Amino acid sequence: MAAITASMVAELRAKTDAPMMECKKALTEADGDMAKAEEVLRVKLGTKAGKAASRVTAEGVVASFIDGATGALIEVNCETDFVTKNDSFLGLAKAAAELVAKHNPADVAALGALAYAQDGFGPTLEDVRKGLIGKIGENMSFRRFKRFASGAKLASYLHGTRSGVVGEFDGDETAAKDVAMHVAAMKPVALTSADVPADLIEKERAVAAGKAEEDRKTAEAAGKPAQPADIVAKRIEGGVQKYLKEVSLFNQPFVKNDKQTIEQMLKAAGTTVKAFTLYVVGEGIEKKVDDFAAEVAAQVAAAKQAG
Repeated sequence: MAAITASMVAELRAKTDAPMMECKKALTEADGDMAKAEEVLRVKLGTKAGKAASRVTAEGVVASFIDGATGALIEVNCETDFVTKNDSFLGLAKAAAELVAKHNPADVAALGALAYAQDGFGPTLEDVRKGLIGKIGENMSFRRFKRFASGAKLASYLHGTRSGVVGEFDGDETAAKDVAMHVAAMKPVALTSADVPADLIEKERAVAAGKAEEDRKTAEAAGKPAQPADIVAKRIEGGVQKYLKEVSLFNQPFVKNDKQTIEQMLKAAGTTVKAFTLYVVGEGIEKKVDDFAAEVAAQVAAAKQAG
């Protein structure tokens, strides 16, 4: 039996990006043969992908692709921020965005079935995803995407890799890109107040009503008379209207010039924004809070038990 050295394990990890312990096991199984150890890891990738599939992927990146009037925005998730800097993972995300734009898949399953090869994996995007799960050692998934092909011009803005915007517009490209940047910074939920979803409005109305009730209780405890019902109703509605202005794009002060609203800036630039899509990594995903000390203790205990 060949001696498995730390340098051999490090070399295999550098070649494959597989976890350290997996590299050591593969080298042991291959009796120190580096090429055979790589094959051992390749064989085990499918199993690795299956085990990792249950882990929460709340980190990740947003990628975009635009070719003329056709484009795409996609969110690809992983487990830790560390993997978001991995070139193979970033390559997967960029390729997926391009595939969405060029092939118009109906859903994530159809996207995964498209032809693509990377890092020795393939022949489909799903095969590459599974292969990279084993190679990198983390679960990863295509969470959501949107394709743009309405005939409007497209402008995109990526804030690093954590959030991304694609805007559909007619007019000046510089103004449209400024709006995309503004959307990434201020996160409006709709173009206008009239477009804000009803459930968000009702939620805000409930918050305003709750605040009014707290104010009534405070006044009552202080022996002060309660405000008339019509005044309370106006206060609640005023709070809702304030919220609508804050979350509708056209009403927001432009981040580059807060003396202008977005609507005013666009009018001055002779530009019309027809729609926008904003993706923020992990939005709405419940993240697992890890107890690092407990995790280390569990690994140590498992190692002692295995020994």
